[in-house]
Amino acid sequence: MASSLELLEEHRIFGGWQQRWRHQSDVLNCPMTFSIYLPNPQNDAPPPVVWFLAGLTCNDENFTTKAGAQRVASELGLVLIMPDTSPRGAEVANDDGYDLGQGAGFYLNATQQPWSSHFRMFDYLSKELPALLADNFKVSDRQSIMGHSMGGHGALMLALRLGGRFASASAFAPIVNPMDVPWGQKAFRAYLGDDPHAWREYDSCQLMREVQHRLPILIDQGDSDQFLADQLQPERLETVAREMAFPLTLRIQPGYDHSYFFIASFVEDHLRFHAQHLLA
Repeated sequence: MASSLELLEEHRIFGGWQQRWRHQSDVLNCPMTFSIYLPNPQNDAPPPVVWFLAGLTCNDENFTTKAGAQRVASELGLVLIMPDTSPRGAEVANDDGYDLGQGAGFYLNATQQPWSSHFRMFDYLSKELPALLADNFKVSDRQSIMGHSMGGHGALMLALRLGGRFASASAFAPIVNPMDVPWGQKAFRAYLGDDPHAWREYDSCQLMREVQHRLPILIDQGDSDQFLADQLQPERLETVAREMAFPLTLRIQPGYDHSYFFIASFVEDHLRFHAQHLLA
């Protein structure tokens, strides 16, 4: 391992290793942590990768400890990568609200002060962290991405913007149209300024109308989710997908809420969906 990576913890689980690492991020100007699950190698080939982006108030440990994903990832031979949701530290700008600042990076590159010196999660996830992982771990460039809530927004947005980078994308209860809902409007106004044109490149409903590359997308949404009506509205993206002949499957799951109990119930479906496209 490169000296720039510091191992914080390591646990044996389902024949593989769950690890947590710290490194200094040049892009974000602060130390960052990420978690990674490395399955027991099935052969000599570098294993494919699934990224998971977490939601508001979360970090790299929520999915790691609550979703129960490692058992299926081990069986399928998938590496799981769980980045943090934002830059962190005493020097990093913050806000009293749970939906802005640390733990609420929205996976974009901020252009407004005081956020712009640290909040560059789009560059971190599209450039710096993938390069660091490629240099330090034996992983394939066959990769897929998924996320929850704000992280569902991040996963869909990155998959749409980065063209052929990912074989597939999926999301649990994603924010699909942040330009038009309170969470997104608050964050975009703070991070990107008042001009809605600057917001479009981070809005999946806008991006799906504009991008050329089509990749399969799976979305699960609980119908008892307390944020469904005012923040999430996945049917908006489904409508765009139909217009654009985009391969999107939206499943409404009766009785499920916004929690990790919901994610744990369907994470196996998502990992099998990604494996089908990664191993094809």
